[in-house]
Amino acid sequence: MTRKYQRRHSRWYELLLFSLTFHLVVGMSLALFLPGLERWGWGFWDYLPDVRRNTLVAIGLAFTASALTLRRMSRFPGAQLGANIMPTVSIAFLLVVAILFFTREGYTRQVMLSGYLVSVVWFYLGYFLGRRFRILKFAVVPFGNTHRLRGNSKVDLRLLDEPSLDGLRVDGVMADLRAQDLPPEWQKFLATCTLCHIPVYHSRQISETISGRVQIDRLSENEFGSLLPPLFYVGFKRVMDFLCAVALLPFLLPVLLVVALLIKRDSSGPVFFMQPRVGYRGRPFNMFKFRSMYHDMSGEDFTISGDDPRITPLGRKLRRYRLDELPQIFNILRGEMSFIGPRPESASLSEWYEQDVPFFSYRHVVRPGISGWAQVEQGYAAEVDGMTRKLQYDFYYIKHFSLWLDVLITLKTVRIIFTGFGAR
Repeated sequence: MTRKYQRRHSRWYELLLFSLTFHLVVGMSLALFLPGLERWGWGFWDYLPDVRRNTLVAIGLAFTASALTLRRMSRFPGAQLGANIMPTVSIAFLLVVAILFFTREGYTRQVMLSGYLVSVVWFYLGYFLGRRFRILKFAVVPFGNTHRLRGNSKVDLRLLDEPSLDGLRVDGVMADLRAQDLPPEWQKFLATCTLCHIPVYHSRQISETISGRVQIDRLSENEFGSLLPPLFYVGFKRVMDFLCAVALLPFLLPVLLVVALLIKRDSSGPVFFMQPRVGYRGRPFNMFKFRSMYHDMSGEDFTISGDDPRITPLGRKLRRYRLDELPQIFNILRGEMSFIGPRPESASLSEWYEQDVPFFSYRHVVRPGISGWAQVEQGYAAEVDGMTRKLQYDFYYIKHFSLWLDVLITLKTVRIIFTGFGAR
């Protein structure tokens, strides 16, 4: 007789509390009803002129977008959901307000603001109440390469002594499915888990969940079973990059002018530094940066750790807050770069890495970016050992290439700008 195991969060009240549908129905109802009740009184649903309808629809769209984005971002390592709630909800509401403004549709500001505040409170309440339950718990089959993995604040790993889950409820079972020494009783145990609707994961998948990196001993396909990123999102992202760059250009031009004047005042030489880089599909291009080094000094193609004597005093500040990267908006307009993607390397370094790092050229399957998953997780890397680790982050980005990961990287990049993490 098949043994019965129970998956974690499988009871009806747990399924209810952790379901996206519950949060959308209950949370959105509160975000719509409470502000409407306070502003328009009881029975406001009976009569909905255009202004009221526009306001409620905008709140509903912003709440739904926030819920979906936060849910999808929480799946990535190091998502720091608590730190992303406020900016995610704020951006969603600002976008719907911008749409109403440009379409010249009326809305009630007081109700919109109240809906925003109720949404923020709801998401933070859900975060703090469910924080303990969001830590994934996996049972580990002690064969193959599973002994190399260690849990973290996101994943709780429980090593099994026998092929049984009696008294243990987990989100899934982790096993090295390529292990040659997996005994028959453990194979039967894995089959029993699947019959009880407890998912069985290959250890490589959990390793990626913990580290945010993909091992590069072999190429790894994405969730669609292909090595090629989703072509629809590749095209959509290019359009959004261009539109965002055009929208940002009027605001960045004064900043670019001020920084250029400061560079000319700080040291002699050209304002811009242009270096050949390897880009999308391996095509070379010239990447624009503000010059942050003395013009008449030479050295390595990468910045030396510590106090590199070639960097000017102003250049050190520009690098710390990533202001030297601002001219790359012109590379984005030309289609050579994206806001988010693997950082492009110089042609000379690329040749060096391709000799020592397996599959290095695969990172060119997407457009390079000003910021990327490796930059927000690791920081700067130039040596081969550091580059191998950076490449693992790049492969993770390519494998999980999506809007949700780009949003998470954008939010992390904004925080990094104010902390200077990874700067050289």
